Amino acid sequence: MTGHFTAAVSLFLLGIGGRILNNYYDQIINENIVLTLFMFVGFFLLRMVVSIFTREYVSNSKIRYTIRKSFSIGLIAILSIVLLQIWVKDPQSLLVAYGLIAAGVAVSLQDIFKNFAGGIALLTSGMYRVGNRISISEHEGDVIDIGLFYTTLLEVGNWVDGDQSTGRIITVPNGVVLSGMVHNYSRDHHYLWDEIALPITYTSDLDTAVEILSEIAGLHTNQFTEGAKRSIGHMEQRYYVSERTMQPSVYVRATDNWVMLTVRYVVRVRERRQVMSDITKDILGRLRVVDNVTVASETVDIVGFPEKD
Repeated sequence: MTGHFTAAVSLFLLGIGGRILNNYYDQIINENIVLTLFMFVGFFLLRMVVSIFTREYVSNSKIRYTIRKSFSIGLIAILSIVLLQIWVKDPQSLLVAYGLIAAGVAVSLQDIFKNFAGGIALLTSGMYRVGNRISISEHEGDVIDIGLFYTTLLEVGNWVDGDQSTGRIITVPNGVVLSGMVHNYSRDHHYLWDEIALPITYTSDLDTAVEILSEIAGLHTNQFTEGAKRSIGHMEQRYYVSERTMQPSVYVRATDNWVMLTVRYVVRVRERRQVMSDITKDILGRLRVVDNVTVASETVDIVGFPEKD
């Protein structure tokens, strides 16, 4: 019912506006059509020239993309202003007609306007940029394009473990940013805290196990520590950020079956899976040569069977 009502209102407003414009544009000037075609041809030629120039002389892909996108948006804005001046000779007399048409279009194309508003918000606020890894609208991926209406992601995760790419391209409407949450992994801080859990038996030497985990995690993550500290320092200039530990830490928790050790460390966003694999391999390799630490596993003890009658 709501959809039919919306369509009726849109058609009514567009019809009234169309009648007014029809009276105003009884005699369309051919010069305006020629000028309009000329403007569109010039627009596409300039885009082609910029594309060829950046491809030949700009080697950095991110800078090349930024130049092309900024130039395209600027050209669209200029083209819109010039076309408005070409076709609207007396804006005051057409104010009512364009107001009615704008209202009809806004009702019927509200999603498109919402996406456009979201695109403007992204361009002005920098909520995320090309190259950032984000999670938005239940999708996660690397931003490869930000348009006026849609954001394009190279998907990460899903059926692939370890925050690695699936190869799928996801198109997300920009309007989502106006009402939903956006998780950005790499806008102001390019590091994450990751953890590896290891169960050991109660008969194991706890101090030795903790020392092994801490030492190996430190060897693989020392290269990230200074960078993470600088990154946190930059964040403190914009946000309230409490003190964080950058050195690897090992936490101990007792369970019914084993002692759970969890090593926590800092790693760069896109290196999480590889670093986790390297640390795990070295920990298991070290435990094979020590006698006083045993990795625990879930076991079931059968104490007896019911006797048959």
